[in-house]
Amino acid sequence: MRKVNIGIIGCGNISGIYFENLRMFSAVDVIACADLDLNRAQARAEEFGIPKGCTVAELLADPQIELVVNLTIPAAHSQVCLQVLEAGKHVYVEKPLAVTREEGQAILAKAKEKSLLVGSAPDTFLGGGIQTCIKLIEDGWIGTPVAATAFMMSRGHEHWHPDPEFYYAKGGGPLFDMGPYYLTALIAMLGPIKRVAGMAKISYPERTITSKKKFGQVIPVETPTHVAGVLDFHSGVVGTMITSFDVFGDSHLPWIEIYGSQGTIHVPDPNTFGGPVLLKRHDSPDWKEIPLSHGYTANSRGIGVLDMVYALNGSRINRVNGELGYHVLEAMHAFHDSSEQDRYYMMKSTCERPMPMPQHLPFGVLD
Repeated sequence: MRKVNIGIIGCGNISGIYFENLRMFSAVDVIACADLDLNRAQARAEEFGIPKGCTVAELLADPQIELVVNLTIPAAHSQVCLQVLEAGKHVYVEKPLAVTREEGQAILAKAKEKSLLVGSAPDTFLGGGIQTCIKLIEDGWIGTPVAATAFMMSRGHEHWHPDPEFYYAKGGGPLFDMGPYYLTALIAMLGPIKRVAGMAKISYPERTITSKKKFGQVIPVETPTHVAGVLDFHSGVVGTMITSFDVFGDSHLPWIEIYGSQGTIHVPDPNTFGGPVLLKRHDSPDWKEIPLSHGYTANSRGIGVLDMVYALNGSRINRVNGELGYHVLEAMHAFHDSSEQDRYYMMKSTCERPMPMPQHLPFGVLD
């Protein structure tokens, strides 16, 4: 394996797990990190032993860096991705790929023009939990999949996140924040989406922050906080999905379930990499926990970046690719458009179902 030098832009809340995991992968070397706040970039560099904490311009100008991980806030995803691609570097971006469809299309067009790879989180579906579910489906344990449900029910982030404002700005909300985990997992298991019917609402026009840093600050809500709808997959599966920041208490609904002609799979939280995976067959009265067939069951954020490095070395398409990220982005907008326009939304994009992971790989190895 040829080692690939990586730079990270965005040193905020999510960056710690990326720094921690990427430095353990022998195929990559994080040599620089950058942030609008130079002091924060330098602090992260010192914390994780990164050679250079610098400005974004300095990172993009570094000829040693081949791939950049974009961990900025969603509103900056498109601008930073385009800057990275224009600098001649591959880019992997935190979810979502962009805020608007036009921004997402521009990223894919620039990557094609420059013959560069784009990756877009989440990469949790590469973990042992969902990969085990994929194997169960492919091996016929539930027969032919016919339906699916997906539920992300919470009260929102203002009670715990130190800087929750962007979750309630345009491009935020429960669908754009957590929807990528659920939609990406569904696509990885069932294939691309054909059409969407949705309903969306802003339940409360304002939110009050109760986390310590900004306690008492009021946030105006600019995006729907309860989104429900139906997904019609090209495979023939019909899925029901709800994402909400308006639910008090812990919901008893499953994260995801896949229903087949001969059984049901209870899929683990798609925001995690592990289990449990539960199976209920038509010929059994009980649910059974299935041993995980694949590795990467701990918090392995960053394996999507590693997958890009393997793709670069092996001349294959990366599993966590830009076309998948864009299909998820369009599907999220489809819920909103369907609700606003009172009609089905017919998907204009599609993608390949990501290639399943090999079984029993050691940490830091993908192929």
